Amino acid sequence: MVDTGNTAWILTSAALVLLMTPGLALFYGGMVRAKSVLNMMMMSFGALALISVLWVLYGYSVAFGNDVGGGLLGDPTEYLGLEGLFDTVTNGLPDMAFVGFQAVFAIITVALISGAIADRAKFGAWMVFAGVWATIVYFPVAHWVFAFDNEDLGVTGGWIANQLAAIDFAGGTAVHINAGAAGLALALVLGKRRGFGREAMRPHNLPLVMLGAGLLWFGWFGFNAGSALGANEAASLVWVNTLVATGAAILGWLLTEKIRDGHSTSLGGASGAVAGLVAITPSCSAVSPIGAIILGVVAGVLCALAVGLKYRFGYDDSLDVVGVHLVGGLWGTIAVGFLATDAAAAGVDGLFYGGGVDQLWRQVVGAVAVLVFSFVLTYVIGIVIQKTMGFRITEEDEVAGIDTVVHAESGYDLTSLSGGSGSALHQATTAKTVEGSH
Repeated sequence: MVDTGNTAWILTSAALVLLMTPGLALFYGGMVRAKSVLNMMMMSFGALALISVLWVLYGYSVAFGNDVGGGLLGDPTEYLGLEGLFDTVTNGLPDMAFVGFQAVFAIITVALISGAIADRAKFGAWMVFAGVWATIVYFPVAHWVFAFDNEDLGVTGGWIANQLAAIDFAGGTAVHINAGAAGLALALVLGKRRGFGREAMRPHNLPLVMLGAGLLWFGWFGFNAGSALGANEAASLVWVNTLVATGAAILGWLLTEKIRDGHSTSLGGASGAVAGLVAITPSCSAVSPIGAIILGVVAGVLCALAVGLKYRFGYDDSLDVVGVHLVGGLWGTIAVGFLATDAAAAGVDGLFYGGGVDQLWRQVVGAVAVLVFSFVLTYVIGIVIQKTMGFRITEEDEVAGIDTVVHAESGYDLTSLSGGSGSALHQATTAKTVEGSH
């Protein structure tokens, strides 16, 4: 029998998470230069379109089919085209509601990677990469982390969720460490933008960045609280933890900026929000609200410092996917081993609550395994695409602007402000000239 209340919450949460991808498009779009805004946003929308289709065709089956590879892979043929799931119900929840909820996780994970290669990637190559990466990397890792054993149904799931028993409530490993490691690998494959480290590459539209961050924060309540798979006590705790950790991370980031640079910025506030959201994602069911505050403050400080690593080590992570998602995801995942309390929904104690290092080592192993797997496979995929169809645009096209070269469009039509014979500015200037001649 269908639990209509829980079903309504999951479908609503799925819609919230879906909104996060257009929110990410705005967030990333505002952070690049004006000549790249459309391409940046199209990479998110392209991922949304492609991964939606692949998820239905075989992605869900690879991620949540019965295990066929020692906890590494679900049966890719079990739910081809979602056959057999149209009217089935598991634990009061229609299987198709769960399919939809997990689909939007796959979409945004792929979209997150694009920020590391802003300004210089061919759109067609990005789409090929997105499909291959989702198939070879994300779908299997989702099986590792999100597919739990179900003895009643005779279902065997992934190794991180079951054999390792690491806690990752909503995707610190499968989403953020996964995307962050992939972003680092692709940044190395494509190389630096022209002028990196010498020219200012400031965000062209900070209001877009702030709007995108707000939509991400809004959608993230579905991302985290929806992962409780019900309208219940766990979802309520997760909701509060998501709110307070994010607020604390913003404060931590802004304070770091103030001490280091002498001022706090709107970009720092938006980035701090995302850092807090990333960090609380794996741990939101395991910590108390006070633990969430501690976790958030540390995330804000760590990520604010980490975004500068690209200049020290010489890799061009354009929009700080590594500094925010990889570092934030690592901290949030490992922090469970320190800050977890059995009073929370996950019911385990971390080191600071008398639980010793048992949960800590599990968290570290899970985080490192996903990091290495994602980095190595992404690097290989990126190299193959670069050597075959070419992944990076030419230097001339990069200078001209990827929007006009690749998409034959411009994010901002400025002809109405200058040079157009029918423009308001031209008409006003002409009127003044004529008036002055009389």
